Amino acid sequence: MKFGSRLSDDMRNKYGKRTLRPRKGDSVKIVRGGYKGIEGKVSRVDGQKGKVYVEGVNREKIAGGTALAAIDASKVVLTNIVLDDKLRKRKLEAKAGEE
Repeated sequence: MKFGSRLSDDMRNKYGKRTLRPRKGDSVKIVRGGYKGIEGKVSRVDGQKGKVYVEGVNREKIAGGTALAAIDASKVVLTNIVLDDKLRKRKLEAKAGEE
């Protein structure tokens, strides 16, 4: 499944891209839904369903306890990204260099 999240305005200007696939460790801000306004790090990404799990965003389970809430990747804005991956870094720098 192909999915992505919007980049914040300053990152959009820096990298020359509008969207990017979120990865574990990226910082995001939730912009829609019941968790709107919460910022945190991505703790898990579900590529099959296009969902991200943000640290500190929990939901109550029916049987008791809490679990990380699944948030659609399109409902978050990437505010800071991890550039540990050489391929990801190279792609972003190549795109920024074109403009």
